Amino acid sequence: MNHPPLGPTNPTIETHPLEPFLPPNARLLMLGTFPPPRVRWSMEFYYPNFQNDMWRIFGLVFFDNKNHFLKDPKHFDREMLEEFLRQKGIAFSDTAFKVRRLRQNASDQFLEIVETIDLPHILSQIPHCQAICTAGEKASKVLASILPTLPGNENGSMNICHFRMPSSSRAFPKPLKEKAEIYASMFRTLGYL
Repeated sequence: MNHPPLGPTNPTIETHPLEPFLPPNARLLMLGTFPPPRVRWSMEFYYPNFQNDMWRIFGLVFFDNKNHFLKDPKHFDREMLEEFLRQKGIAFSDTAFKVRRLRQNASDQFLEIVETIDLPHILSQIPHCQAICTAGEKASKVLASILPTLPGNENGSMNICHFRMPSSSRAFPKPLKEKAEIYASMFRTLGYL
C-alpha cells in the first residue's frame, strides 16, 4: 500500500522570522523549537499562535489569570508581554534557526531542523543567564545536541542549569492548570515568584 507523501518533495528552508528577545538583565532563557506558519500568528512575537497556551501559563503563574496577557479575544498583547519579560529578566528564542516543514502545520513532529541557533552568541548577550528552559521534547533534544559544543568554564562545564518543561501546545494532553503548576515550580526555584 502506498502512502501519500508528507508534503512537498523538497520543502523550502525557512529561516527564523524573529530576532531573539534578550533583555540584558535576563537570568532565564526560554527556548521553544520554531514558530508556526505565519497564518497562525496572532502577534509578532514568540508563541504567536493564539491556540498555544504559553502566555496563558504565564498569566496563571504570575497573575492567577489565564487571560492577563490578552489584548482582545483573539490576540495576545505583545507590548505588555515585552514589558513584563524585560522587568522580570526573561529571554526568549528558539532552538532551530532554519527548518523544513514536512507538513504545513505547527507540529514539531514534522519539522526538520536544518540549522540550530548560535547559542554561544545568544548567551554572550545575556551574561546574567543562570538557567535555560526548553518547552517540549523536540526543543529539549535540539538543545542536548547543541550543549556539547558550548565552551565551558575552567572545569569544562557550564554554570547554567536546564529545565525541561512540558510543551505549551494544546496538542500536549495535560490540562492548562497542571502545566502552569509545573512552570510555577521552575519560576519559584529560580526566584521569580
